[in-house]
Amino acid sequence: MSKPVKTFTTPKPSSKRLSGKSSSRLSPRAKTIRAKTIRDAVHGDMTFSAAEVRLLDTQAMQRLRGIKQLGLSHLVYPSAMHTRFEHSLGACHLAGKIIESLEQRGVHRFTEDERQRIRTVALLHDITHVPFGHTFEDERRIAPRHDADIQRLDTMLSGDLGEELERQGLLTTVRSHLLGELGETPLARDDDFIRDIFAGTICADLLDYLRRDARFCGLTVDYDDRLLALFTRLGGRLALDLQRHGLFRHDALSEVVHVLRMRYLLTERVYFHHAKIAAGAMLSKALEMAIAAGRFAYAELFALRDDAFLHVLRERTVGLPEVQRLLSALATRQLYKPVFRASRDGLTESELDRLKRQFYDNAGGAREQMEAALCDDLGLPAGSVIVYCPSPDMALKEAHVTVQLSEHESAQLSSLAHPEIETLLLRHRQLWRLVVLATPDLGRHAAKRHRILTRCCEARLALPDRSGEGPSSLLFFPANVGK
Repeated sequence: MSKPVKTFTTPKPSSKRLSGKSSSRLSPRAKTIRAKTIRDAVHGDMTFSAAEVRLLDTQAMQRLRGIKQLGLSHLVYPSAMHTRFEHSLGACHLAGKIIESLEQRGVHRFTEDERQRIRTVALLHDITHVPFGHTFEDERRIAPRHDADIQRLDTMLSGDLGEELERQGLLTTVRSHLLGELGETPLARDDDFIRDIFAGTICADLLDYLRRDARFCGLTVDYDDRLLALFTRLGGRLALDLQRHGLFRHDALSEVVHVLRMRYLLTERVYFHHAKIAAGAMLSKALEMAIAAGRFAYAELFALRDDAFLHVLRERTVGLPEVQRLLSALATRQLYKPVFRASRDGLTESELDRLKRQFYDNAGGAREQMEAALCDDLGLPAGSVIVYCPSPDMALKEAHVTVQLSEHESAQLSSLAHPEIETLLLRHRQLWRLVVLATPDLGRHAAKRHRILTRCCEARLALPDRSGEGPSSLLFFPANVGK
């Protein structure tokens, strides 16, 4: 439930405008919009200016209410129904908290224009997300990542959102920040510091989704809000200050390490959960087959929400039984089961590069060719076998945040030779798996056919099946680490 807040001072719009365009006058409704305080299940009351509320009321932002933050994870954690819209509110709120902390401790004095810019971009940082975007873009590689697609961003900014940003004098600068390194012109040095607040290694975006994802997946982990007091400016970039009066603070280090623990735990329990992986692989395969058959274009996702996309995909693929089977199995949670697993253990870097090139990059259609060959081996219908291969370049990037150790010394967190950080980095890399999934119904003599399919995978992939192997003892934390 939201209510107007009369005491909030709305910042004056910047005078910047796109060349060749004039600002539009506010509509009568826009003139009546006030600042609002919105109650959030994670952060409590969050206040947004009248200008931010006008951005929230655009079609482009409201579309995010229908895009779940964790895609298909609700098939594993039923309460994981939170959306990109809620996360965007939270990221904006935390960006404001970081600004307040930096100002209160005299680290940096933000101008009103900088404050508005940071909060606005934090609010809009996920505007290019599409339904199940990470599944399609990061796992199956059907399209460019949401933050690496200039055409998609320009599409999102072409309607009422772009018009409102232009009225506020923010269109050009917001577009530049959202593009980041992809932009036509490099960001100014001060802009790197500003961008780090909402898109850095440890930033408002990360701190919101860690807390939000854990809460709605029922995981009882959290970080302490005092972490916000560690942010500082170092070398023109956002960093974390682990010292006070020149003395190293072990309690500050422990709090930062705890953030890494949360990030690893969510990756293991949620983002790479085996059932979520199977569901994502099935939906990605269905979309891929629909695109190949000319029944759907990826760009159509830009205007859709989760439920609308699933409905449209089902309607468009009538007459494609292999796609309909996948969608029906998803609708009843009849998820594909693994018949083969390969882990990083025992693989050389050249072998990992080969697997990445073939089954992540899908060079020359190698992934589809392998899936079709495995289906032919057992006489299974098309789409009955799916190869899932994430990038082996997985890294716990948050461990590479810059930290200040004393008045004159700084380093990356990962370089401190801290045993728990090193273990977390190792464990995170070891989460990588190449998995071959197959329909749970393999007909008569299913167990025998399962074994045959596993042997076919081993032969065609030239890798041993490691499904029955447990985790290496090296992956467990020593009992006294972090104590």
